[in-house]
Amino acid sequence: MTTLDLFRSTAPGEFERIGPGACILRGFALAGEDGLLSALASIEAEAPFRRINTPGGRPMSVMLTSCGALGWTSDRYGYRYSRVHPDTRRPWPAMPPALRQLACNAADTAGFPGFEPDACLINRYLPGARMSLHQDRDERDLRAPIVSVSLGMSATFLFGGLQRAERTAHVPLHHGDVAVWGGPDRLRYHGIMPLPHHPHPVLGAQRINLTFRKAS
Repeated sequence: MTTLDLFRSTAPGEFERIGPGACILRGFALAGEDGLLSALASIEAEAPFRRINTPGGRPMSVMLTSCGALGWTSDRYGYRYSRVHPDTRRPWPAMPPALRQLACNAADTAGFPGFEPDACLINRYLPGARMSLHQDRDERDLRAPIVSVSLGMSATFLFGGLQRAERTAHVPLHHGDVAVWGGPDRLRYHGIMPLPHHPHPVLGAQRINLTFRKAS
């Protein structure tokens, strides 16, 4: 057993169905790990992580950057996609081929062929950070799935229903796991429980989450 195996509860390659149009692809991103980490370093150098505020003025506990034609931002005017980084005012970095190919392969494996992501939101979670229940509904084409890649520390993914009050499933996500949801599950509420402090042997005390969307 390798050190990385200690952060997994299932074998890489397992296909875990969590809804009629949703699944977890266990360890799907591990084969291209070095390329992903190199691409992430390049993106961060060009578009640094930043902490954004909700429209109500409260700082989010995660830090955010993006790549692709569109990136995600928030201020008192609301949540929205933007073509430029709010601080640098430069276009977001182009989506690296390694990231785009991973997203397309994952979507195809999950039953959503032809996925063409134009936005990748990248969240950095430190111990204690969380993401409250929300829907991804600001994309123009809701027929396209969401592809979410987990790197670093393990987390508990909350996967709810089409109404906020519906019961949520608690799904563990580990380094290299990819979650995909679309079709009848596309607008299900989801979030991340507060991150426990269990440093990962490669990325340390952080979790990086890449979320690919067809935003335009």
